[in-house]
Amino acid sequence: MNLFCGIVGDSNVLLDENDMQSFLSEPRNLYKAKAACVIKPSSVLEISNILKIANDNNIAIVPQGGNTGLVGGQVPYDKGNEVILSLSRLNKLRAIDISTNSITIEAGMTLDKVQKLADENDRLFPLSLGSEGSCQIGGNLATNAGGTAVIEYGNTRELTLGLEVVLADGKILNGLKSLRKDNTGYDLKNIFIGSEGTLGIITAATMKLFPKPKNIISTFVSLSNLNAAVDLLNFLREETMNKITSFELMPKIGIELVQKHKPNINIPLKDLNDWSALIEFSSNSTLDSARDDLENTLFKAINENYITDCIIAESISQSMDFWRIRHFIVEVQAYEGGSIKHDISIPIAKIPQFINEANNIAESVYPSSRPIPFGHIGDGNIHYNITQPINENTDKFMEKWHDMSSKVHDLVVKLNGSISAEHGIGRMKRDELYERSDSTKNYIMKNIKNALDARGILNPGKVL
Repeated sequence: MNLFCGIVGDSNVLLDENDMQSFLSEPRNLYKAKAACVIKPSSVLEISNILKIANDNNIAIVPQGGNTGLVGGQVPYDKGNEVILSLSRLNKLRAIDISTNSITIEAGMTLDKVQKLADENDRLFPLSLGSEGSCQIGGNLATNAGGTAVIEYGNTRELTLGLEVVLADGKILNGLKSLRKDNTGYDLKNIFIGSEGTLGIITAATMKLFPKPKNIISTFVSLSNLNAAVDLLNFLREETMNKITSFELMPKIGIELVQKHKPNINIPLKDLNDWSALIEFSSNSTLDSARDDLENTLFKAINENYITDCIIAESISQSMDFWRIRHFIVEVQAYEGGSIKHDISIPIAKIPQFINEANNIAESVYPSSRPIPFGHIGDGNIHYNITQPINENTDKFMEKWHDMSSKVHDLVVKLNGSISAEHGIGRMKRDELYERSDSTKNYIMKNIKNALDARGILNPGKVL
């Protein structure tokens, strides 16, 4: 560890277990973790030198951003011989270029800071997550994070123009270009996006910015039934001149739990159907024109029986209230006890079928369990969470995690979906990924790993 201290200074190498604790715990408390130390470099050259030493001495390195990951990809195992490499001090703005609509930032910058820098320059950085106040752009890249605006702007991958990456042996790949067209060989950045720190450590990125829309309008609608969610999405795409930037599905049980545990939150529609949706639109028309178009479109949607009621936000404050309901659906599940969670994607047309069949699975595996499916129906990403029955023993319920998830994922595969939509593979889904993936895909991934990290020092035991 003295060699690492010589690179970053004694104060930036944590050895005491109490000092390391915040780096060892993870949001779901599913994994026990120990580390030899935590290193906090502040530059790409420091990271390069650290990896040279680690590679020469076969020291495992676990890169960590904001530690908000939900599949255990950012924490070490419990042997205590791995080193956590925190990117938190690597948080500078390197460049912002309005002419190319691009921003170059270091990996440790928080997502909300990137959003604010864009806003200060009259631009939009559209990636938006519930954890944006603490997650870091490097982690977003490493997991190819999605969020609420994928329907219009795409995942993190689609927002990325270039990367700077340190390889396992310390070599630095400098690909920080703001070009929209570059066909000079393999597009190497896409190898590292979504690789969860197993192929290299992302240290900086050049990301796309967008002109800020003149107006953003949110509406909260009560759906006639589950099938109407898909019908409404298709209808809106055809009928409204506004761009759909978010389409969030919410079940009645989720909203009722928000009412129960967050009584100060105002639910805009009092007579809830089984399913509601929060839909956000952006427009470069005048506000009056955009609202008129949306009102007319929603009136048609009522006549088509896609929705039974709706309310359009009258202010930014009211729009934020709508979004609080959606985001609190995640938090309030914890107050009800154990929850078996799934981050899956399904072809949009098959989402109603998936939810109905998955609900039957949940009931068969654990009677009276409470499915709470919600999420980004506009891009096919559903967070299919199952909360324990009322007054049930939590440990007894959570013992069914593997059985429940295996059956739910069987259904996902049957419907040609994915068992990981935006959270990644990490430790949680590593074995299942191998078992469910095509053998050729596994062969290619292993060969890429061996080519870039022959000694296997980068985030071992994750993804592969």
